[in-house]
Amino acid sequence: MESLRMNPPAFCSFRKVLKDFNYEGYLIPKGWQVMWCMTHMDDSIFPYPSDFDPKHFERQSSIPPYSFMGFGGGPPICPGYEFARLETLITVHYLVNRFTWKLCCPEISFSRDPMPSFKDGLEIEIEPKILGEII
Repeated sequence: MESLRMNPPAFCSFRKVLKDFNYEGYLIPKGWQVMWCMTHMDDSIFPYPSDFDPKHFERQSSIPPYSFMGFGGGPPICPGYEFARLETLITVHYLVNRFTWKLCCPEISFSRDPMPSFKDGLEIEIEPKILGEII
């Protein structure tokens, strides 16, 4: 979840306005399509939003509804959400338990242009664990 919060596949979404409302003195009428940016980097919701911290999701009840939209939300939520979540958990389990990982470069920088990517790539060394070491 924290990886999706920091590097979502989409940074904004569209919604249809359900009732007239005012925003900073402007009338936004019912029926208009509005684009809104994700709230993933809002420090009032996720303290120190630029830091990778899985603890942001320890207490899911403290996250306001629709503040985390890694897979969209409401009726148009991604239909493969649960499958993707489960598939990711299983894959990470096997990768962590069956391989030893080493980061080759301690300084990592990334950009968002428009999708997140590592500026200089991400060099890692992966070695299979010996069968007796596998958990």
